[in-house]
Amino acid sequence: MDPILVHIGPLAIRWYGFLIALAVLIGALWGLRIAERRGLDPDKLLDAAVWLVLAGIIGARLVYVVTSPAAFFGPGGHPLDAFKIWQGGISIHGGILGVLVAMAIYSRIQGINMWAYMDVLTPLGALGIMGGRIGNIMNGTDTGGRLTDLAIGINWPKPGTPFLGGFGRFLFGSDLWQFAPPVCRTVPAGQPCHVHFAQAYGFLVGFILLFIVLWALRHSRKPGYAFWQFALWYSVLRSLLEEPFRDNPLFWKVFDNVQAGIGFFTLTQLVSIPIILVSIYMLYTLHDADAPASAQPTRR
Repeated sequence: MDPILVHIGPLAIRWYGFLIALAVLIGALWGLRIAERRGLDPDKLLDAAVWLVLAGIIGARLVYVVTSPAAFFGPGGHPLDAFKIWQGGISIHGGILGVLVAMAIYSRIQGINMWAYMDVLTPLGALGIMGGRIGNIMNGTDTGGRLTDLAIGINWPKPGTPFLGGFGRFLFGSDLWQFAPPVCRTVPAGQPCHVHFAQAYGFLVGFILLFIVLWALRHSRKPGYAFWQFALWYSVLRSLLEEPFRDNPLFWKVFDNVQAGIGFFTLTQLVSIPIILVSIYMLYTLHDADAPASAQPTRR
């Protein structure tokens, strides 16, 4: 696709940044409504919003750069590009970590329950994943899939290929598909670049996650329940539905089927393991803390 949404004079507004900002706006308004229904102070959430967004952006970009150093510090890399977040490239895990740190500090200062407020932000997290992956599609080169012989793969369109007819030209412009996943450069000229549509797999992760967090918010109001469900299932779903098909260097080659374009393990999958274990433990402690009194031994 074309990463530029619209030019306003010398200013270029990119799809990636626009969609992330839209997800944050919708998620924040949604979070405020949930906070009101749960008896939390919406003003506290609003006061924290700017700091949480900044912390999330910094954490997301920092972890992405640390886990993908070759693009910035390897041969032919450009270190200053590490600051060009508008070109895409963030780590959702890093963004969550940044928000957690900022919320921990803010909650301590304000004397509020950190986990209760993190719960109401979980829909924002799912929307951000979906918006970010659509932005990755528009950028073309971001989170690209591996080459594959499987039928579920797609032939990445050649530059200028029409999309959705006249409506597509109106919405996206005529210069579409000018950027392709890096792996397409290895395909001989004249042959199709048949890849996993990993960006769409990532969008599916966010879509499923949105329903999970909505269920969690309705299922329990225990502070932290929705957040740890979010952390658990994001790590599980991404590890199973997206990462095996991403064009990521395999950190540890447990399984690598080049023809099918499937591999284990990427660094993200390895990082997900402790997150999954911590999430399960935290959910267990929440359940255990809420055990009925009848389950306790009776004193005689």
